[in-house]
Amino acid sequence: MRSYGQFCPVAKASELFCERWTPLIVRDLAAGATRFSELQRGVPLMSPTLLSRRLKSLEAEGILERHVPEGRRTATYHLTAAGREFVPLVEALGIWGRRWTRRELEEGEIDLGLLLWTIERFARPDAFGQERAVVRLELSDQAEGRNLWWFLNEGGRCTLCLEDPGHEIMLYLCCALPDIIHVIRGDVSVRHAITEERLEVIGSHAARAAFESWLNLGPLAQVTPAR
Repeated sequence: MRSYGQFCPVAKASELFCERWTPLIVRDLAAGATRFSELQRGVPLMSPTLLSRRLKSLEAEGILERHVPEGRRTATYHLTAAGREFVPLVEALGIWGRRWTRRELEEGEIDLGLLLWTIERFARPDAFGQERAVVRLELSDQAEGRNLWWFLNEGGRCTLCLEDPGHEIMLYLCCALPDIIHVIRGDVSVRHAITEERLEVIGSHAARAAFESWLNLGPLAQVTPAR
């Protein structure tokens, strides 16, 4: 951690939280990620070695706690009171970014892994009712092996499946990767994307009506861009 060499509280806090990747780690912990593999999916360009080092640093600073459940070898990570107090600041960063940053996506920002993680993490599995529901996503601009994904909604959880889970598909989605990213970010409404044929949604009337509720776009998607 680099020091600004100042006693100012702004400088001291910035040394910790303005370090690259740290706000994103706090973002994902606040969103419910607890395992190392889950945190990796939220920062796919961060090496496992650097992530491990950063988690140890945040633990040493009292921002998170590392727990090893009894009978298990895999640790989980949880924000402390100090870490939770930083969450509103991360949310404020998101609001500013939504309002003032550019809307166009550069090639390096069209991240399939982060999209899938976001849908799986925030989707409402009960949006279709209590029965098991499978949503199939087809990305029309992706190569074979990267174009078909399934989300199994069962038992109060939404789980990304790399292969067809073998259950009846309740909802079929088809779109290009940039288009679904724009929908997730709130740049384009679900209704507008469907009307403009940037997003195809196939299923029963009830399933289609529940789609937006299942997608569960967060409050940042509701922030109106200033640009």
